[in-house]
Amino acid sequence: MSTDFIPVNEPLLNGNEKKYLNECIDTGWISSEGPFVKKFEDTFAKKVNRKYGVAVANGTAAIDIAIEALSISKGDEIIVPTFTIISCINQILRIGAKPVFVDSDPITWNMDVSQIEEKISLKTKAIMMVHIYGLPVDIDPIIELAEKYNLKIIEDAAEMIGQEYKGKPCGSFGELSTFSFYPNKHITTGEGGMLVTNDKQLAEKCRSLRNLCFQNENRFIHENLGWNYRMTNLQAALGLAQLEQLDNFIIRKRKMGHLYDNYFNSINCIQIPKTKTKYANNIYWVYGIVLKNECSMNAKEVMQQLSQYGIGTRPFFYPMHLQPVLNKLGLLKKESYPVSENLYLNGFYLPSGLSLTENKINFISETLYKILS
Repeated sequence: MSTDFIPVNEPLLNGNEKKYLNECIDTGWISSEGPFVKKFEDTFAKKVNRKYGVAVANGTAAIDIAIEALSISKGDEIIVPTFTIISCINQILRIGAKPVFVDSDPITWNMDVSQIEEKISLKTKAIMMVHIYGLPVDIDPIIELAEKYNLKIIEDAAEMIGQEYKGKPCGSFGELSTFSFYPNKHITTGEGGMLVTNDKQLAEKCRSLRNLCFQNENRFIHENLGWNYRMTNLQAALGLAQLEQLDNFIIRKRKMGHLYDNYFNSINCIQIPKTKTKYANNIYWVYGIVLKNECSMNAKEVMQQLSQYGIGTRPFFYPMHLQPVLNKLGLLKKESYPVSENLYLNGFYLPSGLSLTENKINFISETLYKILS
Protein backbone atom coordinates (compact mmCIF):
# COMPACT_ATOMS: atom_id res chain seq x y z
CA MET A 1 0.00 0.00 0.00
CA SER A 2 1.37 3.42 -0.98
CA THR A 3 1.58 6.06 1.73
CA ASP A 4 1.93 8.95 -0.73
CA PHE A 5 -1.17 9.92 -2.65
CA ILE A 6 -0.60 10.46 -6.38
CA PRO A 7 -3.08 13.09 -7.61
CA VAL A 8 -4.57 12.89 -11.06
CA ASN A 9 -2.72 16.07 -11.95
CA GLU A 10 0.16 18.21 -10.71
CA PRO A 11 1.41 21.13 -12.83
CA LEU A 12 5.08 21.76 -13.49
CA LEU A 13 6.22 25.25 -12.42
CA ASN A 14 9.96 25.21 -13.00
CA GLY A 15 10.55 28.09 -15.45
CA ASN A 16 10.26 31.86 -15.10
CA GLU A 17 7.03 31.74 -13.09
CA LYS A 18 8.49 33.21 -9.88
CA LYS A 19 10.51 35.81 -11.78
CA TYR A 20 7.49 37.14 -13.68
CA LEU A 21 5.19 37.02 -10.66
CA ASN A 22 7.74 38.97 -8.62
CA GLU A 23 7.86 41.55 -11.40
CA CYS A 24 4.09 41.99 -11.07
CA ILE A 25 4.39 42.45 -7.32
CA ASP A 26 7.42 44.77 -7.52
CA THR A 27 5.72 47.04 -10.07
CA GLY A 28 2.26 46.89 -8.45
CA TRP A 29 0.65 45.69 -11.71
CA ILE A 30 -1.51 42.85 -10.47
CA SER A 31 -4.89 43.64 -12.08
CA SER A 32 -6.08 43.06 -15.65
CA GLU A 33 -4.49 46.38 -16.63
CA GLY A 34 -0.94 45.03 -16.33
CA PRO A 35 1.43 44.59 -19.31
CA PHE A 36 1.73 40.80 -19.08
CA VAL A 37 -1.87 40.38 -20.29
CA LYS A 38 -1.22 41.84 -23.75
CA LYS A 39 2.17 40.10 -23.95
CA PHE A 40 0.56 36.76 -23.15
CA GLU A 41 -2.29 37.34 -25.61
CA ASP A 42 0.05 38.24 -28.46
CA THR A 43 2.53 35.43 -27.79
CA PHE A 44 -0.17 32.81 -27.43
CA ALA A 45 -2.05 33.92 -30.56
CA LYS A 46 1.17 33.74 -32.56
CA LYS A 47 1.84 30.25 -31.21
CA VAL A 48 -1.45 28.99 -32.68
CA ASN A 49 -1.17 30.98 -35.94
CA ARG A 50 -3.87 33.50 -35.02
CA LYS A 51 -3.81 37.28 -35.34
CA TYR A 52 -5.64 38.15 -32.13
CA GLY A 53 -5.82 36.74 -28.61
CA VAL A 54 -8.28 37.73 -25.89
CA ALA A 55 -7.35 36.52 -22.41
CA VAL A 56 -10.24 35.75 -20.05
CA ALA A 57 -10.94 34.43 -16.57
CA ASN A 58 -11.35 30.75 -17.52
CA GLY A 59 -12.15 28.38 -20.36
CA THR A 60 -15.88 28.47 -19.66
CA ALA A 61 -15.81 32.25 -19.98
CA ALA A 62 -14.12 31.87 -23.36
CA ILE A 63 -16.93 29.62 -24.62
CA ASP A 64 -19.64 31.93 -23.22
CA ILE A 65 -18.09 34.90 -25.00
CA ALA A 66 -17.60 32.97 -28.25
CA ILE A 67 -21.29 32.05 -28.43
CA GLU A 68 -22.36 35.62 -27.68
CA ALA A 69 -19.83 37.15 -30.08
CA LEU A 70 -21.15 35.01 -32.95
CA SER A 71 -24.68 36.34 -32.28
CA ILE A 72 -26.18 32.95 -31.48
CA SER A 73 -29.67 33.68 -30.19
CA LYS A 74 -32.90 32.15 -28.90
CA GLY A 75 -34.18 29.35 -31.09
CA ASP A 76 -30.86 28.75 -32.85
CA GLU A 77 -29.21 25.34 -32.81
CA ILE A 78 -25.55 24.45 -32.27
CA ILE A 79 -24.22 20.98 -33.00
CA VAL A 80 -22.10 19.73 -30.08
CA PRO A 81 -20.60 16.39 -29.02
CA THR A 82 -22.55 14.79 -26.20
CA PHE A 83 -19.28 13.50 -24.73
CA THR A 84 -17.87 16.71 -23.34
CA ILE A 85 -17.91 19.00 -20.30
CA ILE A 86 -21.01 21.02 -19.48
CA SER A 87 -19.13 24.30 -20.06
CA CYS A 88 -19.79 23.76 -23.77
CA ILE A 89 -23.56 24.09 -23.41
CA ASN A 90 -24.04 26.52 -20.49
CA GLN A 91 -24.38 29.66 -22.59
CA ILE A 92 -26.32 27.86 -25.31
CA LEU A 93 -28.97 27.02 -22.74
CA ARG A 94 -28.94 30.41 -21.04
CA ILE A 95 -29.75 32.30 -24.24
CA GLY A 96 -32.52 29.90 -25.18
CA ALA A 97 -30.66 28.21 -28.03
CA LYS A 98 -30.54 24.42 -28.36
CA PRO A 99 -27.58 22.04 -28.28
CA VAL A 100 -27.97 19.25 -30.83
CA PHE A 101 -25.82 16.28 -29.93
CA VAL A 102 -23.72 13.79 -31.86
CA ASP A 103 -22.15 10.62 -30.52
CA SER A 104 -18.45 9.81 -30.20
CA ASP A 105 -16.10 7.92 -32.43
CA PRO A 106 -15.24 4.73 -30.47
CA ILE A 107 -11.53 4.88 -31.37
CA THR A 108 -10.58 8.55 -30.88
CA TRP A 109 -13.42 9.40 -28.41
CA ASN A 110 -13.99 12.67 -30.31
CA MET A 111 -17.28 13.60 -31.96
CA ASP A 112 -18.21 11.27 -34.82
CA VAL A 113 -18.06 13.66 -37.77
CA SER A 114 -20.02 11.26 -39.97
CA GLN A 115 -23.12 11.99 -37.84
CA ILE A 116 -23.03 15.76 -38.14
CA GLU A 117 -24.70 16.39 -41.50
CA GLU A 118 -27.90 14.55 -40.60
CA LYS A 119 -28.28 16.83 -37.55
CA ILE A 120 -28.12 20.08 -39.58
CA SER A 121 -31.44 21.91 -39.89
CA LEU A 122 -32.62 25.33 -40.98
CA LYS A 123 -32.09 26.46 -37.37
CA THR A 124 -28.45 25.34 -37.20
CA LYS A 125 -26.09 28.29 -36.84
CA ALA A 126 -22.83 26.71 -35.70
CA ILE A 127 -20.84 23.57 -35.05
CA MET A 128 -18.80 23.37 -31.86
CA MET A 129 -15.97 20.90 -32.28
CA VAL A 130 -14.40 19.84 -29.00
CA HIS A 131 -11.04 18.08 -29.03
CA ILE A 132 -11.06 15.33 -26.41
CA TYR A 133 -8.21 14.01 -24.23
CA GLY A 134 -5.32 13.62 -26.68
CA LEU A 135 -6.33 13.45 -30.33
CA PRO A 136 -8.03 16.26 -32.25
CA VAL A 137 -11.36 16.02 -34.03
CA ASP A 138 -11.11 15.22 -37.75
CA ILE A 139 -11.47 18.85 -38.79
CA ASP A 140 -11.55 18.89 -42.60
CA PRO A 141 -15.01 17.27 -42.92
CA ILE A 142 -16.42 19.83 -40.47
CA ILE A 143 -14.97 22.73 -42.45
CA GLU A 144 -16.55 21.30 -45.61
CA LEU A 145 -19.96 21.08 -43.91
CA ALA A 146 -19.64 24.60 -42.50
CA GLU A 147 -18.92 25.97 -45.96
CA LYS A 148 -21.70 23.92 -47.56
CA TYR A 149 -24.37 25.07 -45.08
CA ASN A 150 -22.95 28.51 -44.21
CA LEU A 151 -22.31 27.63 -40.56
CA LYS A 152 -19.91 29.10 -38.01
CA ILE A 153 -17.28 26.95 -36.29
CA ILE A 154 -16.31 27.26 -32.64
CA GLU A 155 -13.21 25.21 -31.89
CA ASP A 156 -12.86 24.22 -28.24
CA ALA A 157 -9.14 23.44 -28.03
CA ALA A 158 -8.91 23.54 -24.21
CA GLU A 159 -7.31 20.09 -24.06
CA MET A 160 -5.14 20.51 -27.16
CA ILE A 161 -2.62 23.22 -26.28
CA GLY A 162 0.42 22.34 -28.39
CA GLN A 163 -1.39 19.76 -30.55
CA GLU A 164 -1.58 19.90 -34.36
CA TYR A 165 -4.02 18.74 -37.02
CA LYS A 166 -2.25 17.88 -40.28
CA GLY A 167 0.64 20.11 -39.24
CA LYS A 168 -1.53 23.11 -38.31
CA PRO A 169 -1.99 24.17 -34.67
CA CYS A 170 -5.19 23.24 -32.93
CA GLY A 171 -6.77 26.60 -32.17
CA SER A 172 -6.22 27.89 -35.71
CA PHE A 173 -9.54 26.66 -37.15
CA GLY A 174 -12.97 28.26 -37.38
CA GLU A 175 -14.19 31.74 -36.58
CA LEU A 176 -13.18 31.47 -32.92
CA SER A 177 -11.12 29.00 -30.91
CA THR A 178 -11.18 28.75 -27.13
CA PHE A 179 -8.66 27.51 -24.58
CA SER A 180 -8.51 26.78 -20.87
CA PHE A 181 -5.49 27.25 -18.61
CA TYR A 182 -6.83 25.33 -15.62
CA PRO A 183 -4.00 23.56 -13.70
CA ASN A 184 -4.56 20.26 -15.50
CA LYS A 185 -3.90 21.78 -18.93
CA HIS A 186 -0.56 21.73 -20.74
CA ILE A 187 0.05 25.29 -19.62
CA THR A 188 -1.68 26.84 -16.65
CA THR A 189 -2.51 30.24 -15.21
CA GLY A 190 -4.27 28.69 -12.19
CA GLU A 191 -7.62 29.73 -13.61
CA GLY A 192 -7.78 31.36 -17.01
CA GLY A 193 -8.70 31.04 -20.65
CA MET A 194 -8.22 32.54 -24.09
CA LEU A 195 -10.14 33.23 -27.28
CA VAL A 196 -8.21 33.48 -30.54
CA THR A 197 -9.37 34.63 -33.97
CA ASN A 198 -8.21 36.18 -37.22
CA ASP A 199 -11.15 38.58 -37.35
CA LYS A 200 -10.32 42.00 -35.89
CA GLN A 201 -13.96 43.01 -35.32
CA LEU A 202 -14.72 39.70 -33.65
CA ALA A 203 -11.70 40.15 -31.38
CA GLU A 204 -12.88 43.63 -30.38
CA LYS A 205 -16.35 42.29 -29.65
CA CYS A 206 -14.85 39.57 -27.44
CA ARG A 207 -12.75 42.16 -25.58
CA SER A 208 -15.85 44.26 -24.96
CA LEU A 209 -17.87 41.30 -23.74
CA ARG A 210 -15.15 40.23 -21.26
CA ASN A 211 -15.07 43.78 -19.83
CA LEU A 212 -18.75 44.45 -19.06
CA CYS A 213 -19.15 46.19 -22.44
CA PHE A 214 -17.63 49.40 -21.09
CA GLN A 215 -17.28 52.07 -23.77
CA ASN A 216 -14.08 54.00 -24.38
CA GLU A 217 -15.54 57.51 -24.06
CA ASN A 218 -18.77 56.96 -22.13
CA ARG A 219 -17.52 54.21 -19.85
CA PHE A 220 -20.62 53.72 -17.72
CA ILE A 221 -23.17 53.93 -20.54
CA HIS A 222 -23.86 50.39 -21.77
CA GLU A 223 -25.27 49.48 -25.17
CA ASN A 224 -24.86 45.75 -24.48
CA LEU A 225 -24.49 43.35 -21.59
CA GLY A 226 -21.18 41.59 -21.00
CA TRP A 227 -19.31 39.91 -18.18
CA ASN A 228 -16.44 40.66 -15.85
CA TYR A 229 -14.34 37.88 -17.37
CA ARG A 230 -10.94 39.59 -17.30
CA MET A 231 -7.61 37.84 -16.72
CA THR A 232 -5.24 39.39 -14.17
CA ASN A 233 -1.65 40.42 -14.83
CA LEU A 234 -0.56 37.80 -12.27
CA GLN A 235 -2.30 35.03 -14.21
CA ALA A 236 -0.89 36.24 -17.52
CA ALA A 237 2.63 36.37 -16.07
CA LEU A 238 2.27 32.76 -15.00
CA GLY A 239 0.89 31.83 -18.42
CA LEU A 240 3.73 33.49 -20.30
CA ALA A 241 6.32 31.59 -18.26
CA GLN A 242 4.45 28.35 -18.94
CA LEU A 243 4.13 29.09 -22.65
CA GLU A 244 7.92 29.43 -22.91
CA GLN A 245 8.16 25.76 -21.92
CA LEU A 246 5.30 24.37 -24.00
CA ASP A 247 7.41 22.53 -26.58
CA ASN A 248 9.28 20.68 -23.83
CA PHE A 249 6.01 19.98 -22.01
CA ILE A 250 4.62 18.28 -25.13
CA ILE A 251 7.73 16.11 -25.47
CA ARG A 252 7.35 15.17 -21.80
CA LYS A 253 3.64 14.37 -22.18
CA ARG A 254 4.22 12.09 -25.15
CA LYS A 255 7.00 10.27 -23.30
CA MET A 256 4.64 9.71 -20.36
CA GLY A 257 1.95 8.40 -22.68
CA HIS A 258 4.34 5.97 -24.32
CA LEU A 259 5.52 4.70 -20.92
CA TYR A 260 1.92 3.87 -20.03
CA ASP A 261 1.43 2.31 -23.50
CA ASN A 262 4.35 -0.05 -22.97
CA TYR A 263 2.75 -1.40 -19.81
CA PHE A 264 -0.79 -1.72 -21.10
CA ASN A 265 -0.35 -2.93 -24.69
CA SER A 266 -0.51 -6.53 -23.51
CA ILE A 267 -3.68 -6.17 -21.40
CA ASN A 268 -6.49 -7.41 -23.63
CA CYS A 269 -9.41 -6.28 -21.45
CA ILE A 270 -8.72 -2.55 -21.83
CA GLN A 271 -8.73 -0.03 -24.66
CA ILE A 272 -5.85 2.45 -24.41
CA PRO A 273 -5.51 5.73 -26.31
CA LYS A 274 -4.80 5.44 -30.02
CA THR A 275 -1.20 6.46 -30.60
CA LYS A 276 -1.89 8.30 -33.84
CA THR A 277 -4.38 8.84 -36.64
CA LYS A 278 -3.85 9.89 -40.24
CA TYR A 279 -3.99 13.52 -39.11
CA ALA A 280 -2.29 13.68 -35.68
CA ASN A 281 -0.05 12.02 -33.12
CA ASN A 282 -1.58 11.68 -29.67
CA ILE A 283 -0.59 14.44 -27.27
CA TYR A 284 -1.79 12.48 -24.18
CA TRP A 285 -3.39 15.43 -22.39
CA VAL A 286 -4.67 12.73 -20.05
CA TYR A 287 -4.08 9.00 -20.22
CA GLY A 288 -7.52 7.45 -20.60
CA ILE A 289 -8.51 3.80 -20.36
CA VAL A 290 -11.76 2.13 -21.39
CA LEU A 291 -12.59 -1.27 -19.92
CA LYS A 292 -13.83 -3.79 -22.46
CA ASN A 293 -16.80 -6.14 -22.01
CA GLU A 294 -14.59 -9.03 -20.91
CA CYS A 295 -13.42 -7.07 -17.88
CA SER A 296 -15.18 -8.26 -14.72
CA MET A 297 -15.32 -4.76 -13.19
CA ASN A 298 -16.64 -1.38 -14.28
CA ALA A 299 -14.70 1.87 -14.18
CA LYS A 300 -16.00 2.95 -10.79
CA GLU A 301 -14.88 -0.31 -9.17
CA VAL A 302 -11.39 -0.14 -10.67
CA MET A 303 -11.03 3.50 -9.63
CA GLN A 304 -12.02 2.62 -6.05
CA GLN A 305 -9.38 -0.09 -5.92
CA LEU A 306 -6.71 2.25 -7.30
CA SER A 307 -7.59 4.81 -4.62
CA GLN A 308 -6.76 2.23 -1.95
CA TYR A 309 -3.20 2.31 -3.28
CA GLY A 310 -3.11 6.10 -3.13
CA ILE A 311 -3.63 6.57 -6.87
CA GLY A 312 -5.94 9.36 -7.98
CA THR A 313 -8.19 8.90 -11.00
CA ARG A 314 -11.01 10.75 -12.67
CA PRO A 315 -14.07 9.42 -14.50
CA PHE A 316 -14.78 10.21 -18.12
CA PHE A 317 -17.40 12.83 -18.95
CA TYR A 318 -21.05 12.14 -18.16
CA PRO A 319 -22.79 12.59 -21.53
CA MET A 320 -24.68 15.82 -22.02
CA HIS A 321 -27.86 14.10 -23.24
CA LEU A 322 -28.15 12.36 -19.86
CA GLN A 323 -27.64 15.48 -17.76
CA PRO A 324 -30.55 16.01 -15.33
CA VAL A 325 -30.57 19.75 -15.95
CA LEU A 326 -31.33 19.25 -19.66
CA ASN A 327 -34.11 16.81 -18.89
CA LYS A 328 -35.60 19.29 -16.40
CA LEU A 329 -35.64 21.90 -19.15
CA GLY A 330 -37.52 19.49 -21.41
CA LEU A 331 -35.14 20.07 -24.31
CA LEU A 332 -34.49 16.44 -25.15
CA LYS A 333 -36.54 13.67 -26.56
CA LYS A 334 -35.45 10.23 -25.42
CA GLU A 335 -32.04 10.16 -27.09
CA SER A 336 -29.41 7.45 -26.99
CA TYR A 337 -25.74 7.81 -27.88
CA PRO A 338 -24.30 4.38 -27.06
CA VAL A 339 -20.62 5.10 -27.62
CA SER A 340 -20.61 8.08 -25.25
CA GLU A 341 -22.65 6.16 -22.69
CA ASN A 342 -20.13 3.31 -22.77
CA LEU A 343 -17.20 5.71 -22.45
CA TYR A 344 -18.72 7.11 -19.26
CA LEU A 345 -19.53 3.70 -17.73
CA ASN A 346 -16.21 2.09 -18.55
CA GLY A 347 -13.75 4.96 -18.97
CA PHE A 348 -11.46 6.80 -16.58
CA TYR A 349 -8.05 8.40 -16.66
CA LEU A 350 -4.90 7.87 -14.67
CA PRO A 351 -2.53 10.47 -13.17
CA SER A 352 -1.25 12.46 -16.14
CA GLY A 353 0.15 15.72 -14.80
CA LEU A 354 3.45 17.14 -15.99
CA SER A 355 5.07 16.63 -12.59
CA LEU A 356 4.51 12.87 -12.71
CA THR A 357 7.77 10.90 -12.49
CA GLU A 358 8.71 7.71 -14.30
CA ASN A 359 8.85 5.85 -10.96
CA LYS A 360 5.27 6.85 -10.22
CA ILE A 361 4.13 5.82 -13.71
CA ASN A 362 5.76 2.42 -13.08
CA PHE A 363 3.97 2.09 -9.72
CA ILE A 364 0.60 3.13 -11.18
CA SER A 365 0.96 0.78 -14.13
CA GLU A 366 2.02 -2.20 -12.03
CA THR A 367 -0.85 -1.58 -9.62
CA LEU A 368 -3.46 -1.39 -12.37
CA TYR A 369 -2.02 -4.52 -13.99
CA LYS A 370 -2.35 -6.34 -10.66
CA ILE A 371 -5.96 -5.18 -10.17
CA LEU A 372 -7.02 -6.18 -13.68
CA SER A 373 -5.27 -9.52 -13.42
